[in-house]
Amino acid sequence: MHTPLVVLGGGPGGYAAAFLAADEGLDVVLIESEPRLGGSCLLRGCIPSKALLHVARVISETRELTAEWGVEFTDPKISVDKVRARKDKVISNLSTGLKGLAKKRNVKVITGKGVFENSTTIRIEGTDPSIPEDRTVTFDYCIVATGSFPTMPPNFNIGSDRVMDSTGALALADIPETMLVIGGGYIGLEMGTVYANLGTKVSVVELTDGLLMGADRDLVKPLARHLDKLFGGRIFLNTKVGSIGLRGDKVEVAFEGPAKYGTEQYDRVLVSVGRRPNSRGFGLENTQVEVNQKGFIVCDRSQRTADPHILAIGDIAGEPMLAHKASHEAKVAVEVILGKNVVFDKQAIPAVVFTDPEIAWAGLTEDQAKREGRKVEIAIYPWAASGRAQAIGRLEGLTKWLIDPETERVLGCGIVGPGAGEMISEAALAIEMGCVVRDLTETIHPHPTLSETMMNAGETFFGTATEIYKPKRHAAEA
Repeated sequence: MHTPLVVLGGGPGGYAAAFLAADEGLDVVLIESEPRLGGSCLLRGCIPSKALLHVARVISETRELTAEWGVEFTDPKISVDKVRARKDKVISNLSTGLKGLAKKRNVKVITGKGVFENSTTIRIEGTDPSIPEDRTVTFDYCIVATGSFPTMPPNFNIGSDRVMDSTGALALADIPETMLVIGGGYIGLEMGTVYANLGTKVSVVELTDGLLMGADRDLVKPLARHLDKLFGGRIFLNTKVGSIGLRGDKVEVAFEGPAKYGTEQYDRVLVSVGRRPNSRGFGLENTQVEVNQKGFIVCDRSQRTADPHILAIGDIAGEPMLAHKASHEAKVAVEVILGKNVVFDKQAIPAVVFTDPEIAWAGLTEDQAKREGRKVEIAIYPWAASGRAQAIGRLEGLTKWLIDPETERVLGCGIVGPGAGEMISEAALAIEMGCVVRDLTETIHPHPTLSETMMNAGETFFGTATEIYKPKRHAAEA
């Protein structure tokens, strides 16, 4: 079989590339090792975790109503089987939809493991009937979109399903009485939030001195306070896990750190210490593609690799490892193959942590500005001044803009609070368009909403926010 384009990997980058190329008239073969399209994001990542986080949030809201509003509920009765079935149904619906879209676009999907024999030939391993009889596909171009996988340090891999990675946690085999989350990153905190609201006594251990390292500290502080309460004060920073072992039906963990020493036993342990690019085991060494020390395929801003026949997108092509970055890189790669002169030059790639409260940011961060020696002005609007936040009892949030003091152009934005992930898109658009603060403050936002804090934060830059008192720093402009 010969085809103009092979896409290796059927995740959010891979299927986007295949579908976009087909829409442009190319014959496309999509090779995916799993029987369903969607990749890690749909099958065991973004989508199932958000489905479970929705359940967790509903449970949390009933407790808030009881505590603050006098609306009493009985304790929830949780059927793990039904929760799991609902989560699996969401995955099934979406993956079935992708299968149908591939068929409508005449994208040939081959289920099997693709291995490069050379720069223009892939051998297919597997037993699926979709595999060509001679097990090879030759191509003019290939877009590699093989994604990433959870990191499991060898000393933590003790051969027991009681020690889980994110995939195991999302399987929701049961609701353990106790669980330790190793790693204070977004995946661990999201899954910890799910299990804690379902009734598990969750503990978190983090090697560094803070949660979500790399995120703005102003945004992390409200979340850390909430999680400390949710987890019952069992967040241990500056602490190392020395060893893990089975003791009967428990997992015994040894701690080394100022916050916690000695050993403790848990029903389950979630190891959430990052993800690695999936760049081994499919023959890249048989091509001219270069792989760096971190395992990422080296490519330029047009997604080209060192091999003229091969492009790379998504997690395999470098950080940040985000599904929405992959789908935009897919568009660039397809346009390059079609002969267009394009590059991936986004000014802002939004990131969201779907905990409660949510954290979201886009563009320049304060820490990044300090590292780069860039002068910025900070404009912060506390949600305690928001009528909508007061009405729903969520005062911990804030909206923060980073602004160029000379041009007044918005360079970055951070939000913490419920719905932050939905609100950050306005910031991404503003940064991408090169908006100045006045563009935000002169855009009428509906009242009362949380989204109007985007405007209000801009008004604090001029000292004109009416719901708070802040002296004018820009008198002439005001």
